[in-house]
Amino acid sequence: MAQSRLRLPRFLNSASPSSLSMKMMWAGLAITAVFVLVATLSPAMQAWGWLQNPTEALINPIHEPPSANYWFGTSRSGYDVFSRTLFASRAAWQVVILATALSLFIGVPLGLVSGYLGGKLDRVLLFLMDTIYTLPGLLLSLTLAFVVGKGVLNAAIALSISYIPQYYRVVRNHTVSVKTELFVEAARAMGADTWTVLSRYLFLNVIQSVPVLFALNAADAILTLGGLGFLGLGLPEATPEWGHDLRLALDALPTGIWWTALFPGLAMTLMVVGLSLVGEGLNEFVNPRLRNQQ
Repeated sequence: MAQSRLRLPRFLNSASPSSLSMKMMWAGLAITAVFVLVATLSPAMQAWGWLQNPTEALINPIHEPPSANYWFGTSRSGYDVFSRTLFASRAAWQVVILATALSLFIGVPLGLVSGYLGGKLDRVLLFLMDTIYTLPGLLLSLTLAFVVGKGVLNAAIALSISYIPQYYRVVRNHTVSVKTELFVEAARAMGADTWTVLSRYLFLNVIQSVPVLFALNAADAILTLGGLGFLGLGLPEATPEWGHDLRLALDALPTGIWWTALFPGLAMTLMVVGLSLVGEGLNEFVNPRLRNQQ
């Protein structure tokens, strides 16, 4: 049986990433790590009395500006904005990880099989994925959210559909180019079946761009989830979620109540920036042409 041949990752075969790109990626990782810690520790912080219950309105005060007692102030409904902003990161991570994982676990195998087998299956899948890809992501997610209803899993499903074609197209195109390599031809000549070729000879050679897509799709999913929440879809009303809280804050802005919109919007922006920086840094690792242009 021919031995599996793996190409060295591209960043080992070319110049090192630029110092600026490394700094950007480390900054993105630091921002992302902060949000992961916040999402993980929020329930414990509430149990220790460091956070208010994000779903329990305070009797008094209402519309309290940021102070030593309420760091981010309180909303017109009496919620502690600091507590809801921190807990919203937990809901965001749950939906984003589920959505990107679902799209990855569907799109990557479909791309492998489609690119390797070709024929009618490849043409049908290409047509289907291209059709989904041409639809605006927010519009598609909004339509699916109407159909599947609210909830973490349902929101993840609504978001994931628009990301599947991206994984499919990247993996399928790489598979088409790699399957004609000599080591793959030798494996087939020695009697390797389809599953062996896909899992041992193709998989690790065609997934170089998947981590980049994962990070960038996660950033996009944050914005899309915020859009669904702003429109009253996505998660149940009582669940802390940045988009939902921004929608509730709109009515208070004309009266000078700025803090109920500022802090959820800033948190969502920072999380998107952090994930985007990670994705751009990873992109330079797997794409040496970007480094050669600098």
